Amino acid sequence: MKCKWLPVLMALVAMVSALAVGFAAQAPAKVTALAYAPAPPDNPLKGFVTYPRHDTNFPHSLEWDYTKLSDVMTGYNQFNWAPFEAKLNAVASRGHQFIARFYLEWPGKTTGVPQFLIDAGLKMRRWTNTNTQPFPPAVDHTPDYEDARLRAALTNFIHAFGKRYDGDPRIGFVQLGLLGTWGEWHNYPRSEWFASKAVQIEVMDAFQMAFKKTKLLARYPAGPNEPVYADNGQRPIGYHDDSFAWATVHTGKKSDSWFFETRLRAANALEKWRTQPIGGEVRPEVWKCLFDEPSCTPQGQEFDKCLAVTHVSWLCNEGVFRGKVQGAARERALRAAQKMGYELYASTASVSLANGKLEVTVTVTNTGIAPFYYDWPVELGVLDSGGQWVVQWKTDWKLSRVQPAEAATVWQSSTNFRPTQQGPFRLLMGVPNPMPSGPPLRFANQSQDQHLPGWLTLAEF
Repeated sequence: MKCKWLPVLMALVAMVSALAVGFAAQAPAKVTALAYAPAPPDNPLKGFVTYPRHDTNFPHSLEWDYTKLSDVMTGYNQFNWAPFEAKLNAVASRGHQFIARFYLEWPGKTTGVPQFLIDAGLKMRRWTNTNTQPFPPAVDHTPDYEDARLRAALTNFIHAFGKRYDGDPRIGFVQLGLLGTWGEWHNYPRSEWFASKAVQIEVMDAFQMAFKKTKLLARYPAGPNEPVYADNGQRPIGYHDDSFAWATVHTGKKSDSWFFETRLRAANALEKWRTQPIGGEVRPEVWKCLFDEPSCTPQGQEFDKCLAVTHVSWLCNEGVFRGKVQGAARERALRAAQKMGYELYASTASVSLANGKLEVTVTVTNTGIAPFYYDWPVELGVLDSGGQWVVQWKTDWKLSRVQPAEAATVWQSSTNFRPTQQGPFRLLMGVPNPMPSGPPLRFANQSQDQHLPGWLTLAEF
């Protein structure tokens, strides 16, 4: 008798279970409010930047370095990328991304001009450069930037550089470099030896053609009426302020016409940060004392004022990496790193299930001062009660469109979802770093990393 009814009972149990799962799969929309928490100071592609080192006494996600052109270029179309590859791989092994700048001349160092050009008769001017503060004057070797052979070599290099490295996830940003002392686009005080506008245009044109994915930065903003520099105000190129917190904020003085904000104004580029990155270097004179109270910056060039006018995403600043910034000053430096660039806060998440379709809506605000300039894929996923993935998918959401000081961005996405088990389920959002060893982008939320490292928990349903 018991055996006779056993199949019927089992069928009834299966029907009840199916109804329960089906009911869960028809859950009405649920809106979850998400709590804010500051994003970490070492979020990708922002914050303070160090020269390549294993030192981890201050959180960071970027490293940078200068590279002699002669280290990689051995002929007009011959290249040995091994030294540059070694830098990239060393930095990537630490989970960091790289900011690159190539150069030809550096006071006190051997020339970065490729030897084949010198052998061909390229004119080299040997002189003592006095614009080396806080270091003593040093011998410099300035090439003739108007020489057709050098110009051809530079454009050949740029195209080869872009062909090999454009979009390489190990590289965060590329500075134009190449021209002038330190690749900094000036030869002060011998400005008459600097490259002409024609040469500058050739270099910028080549970079624009060679790099369509990796973001570029030039040293000086320049408009059409700039006497020394070729117009770059409308080019898809950002800028780096290498005298940050020293000569950044506009003063109105004629003697300060080279200050960064002043040049931004003249180039009509004050809003360029919305699409192109701004970086730079804290002036060495204030490395050790920038975050003291009071700060040692010149009056009117305080860090927060400079931040407000530049919308800078990252700054080279050896001061915080040499162990000299401690105590309360270090805490202020950490907060300063968090203030730079983007900070993405997900304020609400809505999830609903109907007819096997999972609908997700997320409201995101940029609480930082600049956008995230790359559209890394934003992913969603659902974990079961045991912490295992049930479903994952990539969205078409664009991080670069989430602008600061604007209305919240509303993202919507959906996927097929027919669970074979009962909940509860957890909805998560993540932005993996395209460099396998790199950290993911982390949101400014208390539930970031709550249930899975690198992922933001949005809702439970």
